[in-house]
Amino acid sequence: MTTFNKREEGFEQQFAHDEEFKFKTIARRNKLLGLWAAEKLGLTGARADSYPLSLVMSGFEDAGEHDVASQNPQGLRCQGRGRARPSDQPRYERADG
Repeated sequence: MTTFNKREEGFEQQFAHDEEFKFKTIARRNKLLGLWAAEKLGLTGARADSYPLSLVMSGFEDAGEHDVASQNPQGLRCQGRGRARPSDQPRYERADG
């Protein structure tokens, strides 16, 4: 195997590792957002456990944080909570910048 082939294989492995890390990070973020929202909604028991899972799964359906972020305030409004205070809203920060 030439040096170029080894280098190319190394870049491919690094890319796969970076993508897996990014995927796991986003899934964890969505789960934590769901746990926060379930607490704000006053959910308990099985409903509190299933709400974060629904946010994680919605992240799989449409890629991007806007899908998950738009689902959460709708859930809060449906429960009569209105808009959350700015101090209560989770902050999305870019991991790459």
